[in-house]
Amino acid sequence: MLARRLALAASLFLNLVLVYALVWGEGGIMAYKELRLRCEALEDRIRRTGEGNLEISKEIRLLQSDEKYIEKTIRNRLNFVRNNEILYIFPGESDGDPSGVLPNETKN
Repeated sequence: MLARRLALAASLFLNLVLVYALVWGEGGIMAYKELRLRCEALEDRIRRTGEGNLEISKEIRLLQSDEKYIEKTIRNRLNFVRNNEILYIFPGESDGDPSGVLPNETKN
């Protein structure tokens, strides 16, 4: 009878250790969930990077071949104008005074 109780206690203890290792151990369910979340985040990052690369490659092809796109890009980014054009630049909310008056225009 005592041997039976000892065997039962030993098997119960072994089962508890195995359940602990299965759930919280190094290769357990919790580690698996954490790795799965990390894998999903990395896959999303790879997808977004691929989309960004596709946009950049499209822009490179346009800059290599499309004269109108090159002109548009230069005009937008560098504020270039054609002959007989006047460029008006209005400051945005973060650019300065919303009244449109530049700081050096108020001095005499």
